[in-house]
Parts: sequence; structure tokens; C-alpha cells
Amino acid sequence: MEILSSLGDGFAIALTWQNLFLALLGCFLGTIMGALPGLGPSNGVAILIPLAFTMGLGATPSLILLTSVYYGAMYGGRISSILLNIPGDEPAMMTCLDGHPMAKKGMAGEALSLSGIASFVGAFLATWELILLAPQLVKIALLFGPAEYFALFALAFMTLGGVSSTNQAKSAFAAALGLGLAMIGVDTQTGVPRFTFGEVHLYDGLDFLVAIVGLFALSEVFIFLEHRHGGSDAEGRKLSIGRLYPPASMIKACTPTMLRTSLLGFIAGVLPGAGASLGSFISYSMEKRLVDSENTFGTGDPRGVAAPEAGNNAAAGGALVPMLALGVPGSGTTAVLLAVLLSLNITPGPLLFTQNPDVVWGLIAALFIANFMLLAMNIPMVGLFTRILMVPSRILMPIVAMVSFVGIYGISGSSFDLLVMIGFGVMGWGLRKLDVPLVPIILGTLLGNSMENNLRRAITIDNGDWWTLIDSPLSIALWAIAIIGFVLPLIIGRKVKSRMHERRDEEGAISD
Repeated sequence: MEILSSLGDGFAIALTWQNLFLALLGCFLGTIMGALPGLGPSNGVAILIPLAFTMGLGATPSLILLTSVYYGAMYGGRISSILLNIPGDEPAMMTCLDGHPMAKKGMAGEALSLSGIASFVGAFLATWELILLAPQLVKIALLFGPAEYFALFALAFMTLGGVSSTNQAKSAFAAALGLGLAMIGVDTQTGVPRFTFGEVHLYDGLDFLVAIVGLFALSEVFIFLEHRHGGSDAEGRKLSIGRLYPPASMIKACTPTMLRTSLLGFIAGVLPGAGASLGSFISYSMEKRLVDSENTFGTGDPRGVAAPEAGNNAAAGGALVPMLALGVPGSGTTAVLLAVLLSLNITPGPLLFTQNPDVVWGLIAALFIANFMLLAMNIPMVGLFTRILMVPSRILMPIVAMVSFVGIYGISGSSFDLLVMIGFGVMGWGLRKLDVPLVPIILGTLLGNSMENNLRRAITIDNGDWWTLIDSPLSIALWAIAIIGFVLPLIIGRKVKSRMHERRDEEGAISD
């Protein structure tokens, strides 16, 4: 009853005209960001962070806008996957396997609508699971001391590559780089400047938002400038939408699939570092083994569209659980959302549910509203969103750059921050060319100071004894999970990742 009462309070917050408008705007913009190949939810949220701050929004409205963008981008990633056979982002890669063959059979509209329904089911069930699981996780997190929090942060870094990672060394390097960037500024305990090189602007450290917008948004612009001669799949754009609504028999046949894969995807999202990519892959693979007795997956089976879409959208909801309850992001996009919360002087974690219940429950209520908005928007407006794929990148990228510069300057009013943002953009461009992941850098920048403070506090409490870091069963369990999470990708990660790409290549070839 307490949960339902809190959820009712959340709906009272979310159902204001301002928050309803922000949810609608976020859903629309997010779907566009997801539909455009290469952008995805992380870039979409990062690009629109300056918009939220320049509008002068508070914590709850900002989160409603940006999480609606997050959910909308997860919905939108299926559009280019089905029509162009180009995943809007990595989680949508598995949707190509059956979505594009359906489109080539003249069932593009049915595939798009079915994927929208599956996305709704996955996200809707994940939001309920978030309501039930997050408060239980908070009760466990209240047992945490400084040593346990340090172990938790270590777990986040060591599992960041995820099971689908192919190079843990690059993830470790990126995390170390992020931790190094977090050290810039005045030491909070000694008052000694570190790595400031005499620059007064760096005494307060690096701004999270400047780093995020530079690494994600500006680096995307630089990548475009490097490959501006590239084109799009013209054949995919000539595909007709056909019938818009799937028949009831198709929805009925796919319903068990959506329910099963929603649970699998949510579990994958809750696991630190696993994320929507693994949720999508596991959902498709498990469903293929369970129901594909006639080997129709990969040739345009509607269940092959419903499974990954329900799985990756459920994983998006699951990734919010560790972010809200523990203050540790479960995916790259939730790392960006964590930066927004910290910039608004709100610290996610066990105390968030008691100190800022309006933020938590207003956000959860808004997720329900956004899901219904996305379902209502994505089916009748499929034709509009597919036309957005025809917007040339030479028009889109200058808009991204303009929003980035105007937004960051509107937040800080500092030209120095614009130079820092450009520096991060160049760095992000270089690291992406080397296939070094950007999310660990953001996570290191966000959590570095908290990790250092908890380490110092734990050592100080125990009079300099380092064994205090493994002095409790909880910290030992966290260290054990962290080590397993780091070693496991080295053993099976490359195999899982290659299998994801092989399955898309092989089954994509069958459908051609």
C-alpha cells in the first residue's frame, strides 16, 4: 500500500501540464534520435542536456524530459533496423534479423507497429519491476559503509565492459582515464590543487556536462566531418510501409514471447555493465531455442521482431534500478542521467527515496505516461518518423553542434568551458577511432571523487588498516562479483559478441 500511495503522489507530480508537455517532447525527440543511425539513446540524451538546463528546469522536469528521450530512443532504434537494415543503435541490431525481411515482404508497417507494441510491453513491465525491486535494493544499500561503497564503485568499473565486451583492456584504460580526469581540481581534504597547471578555471574540477556533451555530441560531429562522403541505403528508403496495424492473430502469437523476453531483458538491465545489447541478444537467442521449431527466425518471423524489442526496452528500465537505488549506472545512458542528477545537487542512492521522493516517484510515474505516449505516437506516426530518415546528415550535424555550443554557454556563461568541450570532442573522436569506449570515461569522471572519499574514509576509520576493505561479508561478496564480472568477459565475452554479429550476418544473408 505504501508503494501505491507513493506512486499516486508521483502521478500528481507527473500529470502537471508542464511535465506532460516535457514527456511528450522527450518522446518525440527521442524517437527521432533513435531512428537516425549512429546516434542512439546515449548521444540523444547528451545532445539534449543543454536544452533542459537552458530551459531552467528543476530536477524532476529535467529527468522527465531526458528519460522520455531515453525511452523514445529505445523505441526509435527499430525504425532504421527494419526499413534500412541499419541498426539505430547496438541493441536494435537483433531487430534487423527478422524486421528487415518482414519489410522486404511488404510488411514494414506491421513490423514497425509490432515492434512498437513489444517495446511498450517490455518498458511497461520493467517499470513495474523497477517499482518492486528498487525499494528492496535500498534496504540492502542502507547496510553499506565506506568500505562497501568503495567495493561497489570498483564493481561498477570492473563490470563496465559487460559480457558482450571484446576488449577489457580498452575499457580499463578508459576507466583509468576517467578517474584521472576526476582528480583535477582542489583536493577536498588537503586543499592542494591537483593537475590544474595553474589554471584557475580548473580549481573546481571538470564539469560533468561539458565532458559528456563534448565526448558524445561533438565527437559525433567530428566523425561526420571525417566521413561526410558517406551515404544512406537508398534501397531501404524505397520500401513501402504497407499495412499499418498488425492483425490480432499476430499480436496474440507474439504475446507469450513479449512476456518472457521482458523478464530476461530486465534482468540483463539490472546487471551492471550488461545493458540493453545483451538483453536484446539473450532475448532473441532464448526465444529462438524455445519456439523456432520450423527455423523461421531470420526469414521474417514476427516473434523475431517482438523478442529483441521487448528485451532491450525492458533492459532500459532495468538499468534505472542500480542508478536510483545504489547511485551506480547500469548502462551508458543511465551514466549520462546520473551526471544530470549530480549537476542538480541530487545524489542517487539509498537516501534518494527518503530525501527526494518527489524526484523518484515523479520520474517513475512519468515513465508510465511516456510509455503510453510512445505507443500512441509510434503507430499512427510511423510514416512521419520514417521520413525523418531522409534528413541529410549535413543538415542534422550543424544543428547538433549549435545546440551543444549554445546550451553549454547558456549553462555556464564561460568561454573556457566551450574550449574544454571542444577538447573533449577531439578526444572522443580520437578514442572512437581507436575503439576505446567512452562510457567508462564518463563513469570515472562522475564517481572518481566519491570513490576516493569513501576509500579515505574507510582507511581513516580503521586507523590506516587496508584490510578494512574486505572486512565484512558484504564487501567480500561485492569484490567477488567484481572479479567475476571482470574475468568473465575475458573468457566468454569475445565469443558472445562475435556470435551476435555472426547471427546477424548469417541470417541477414538468408533473408537477402
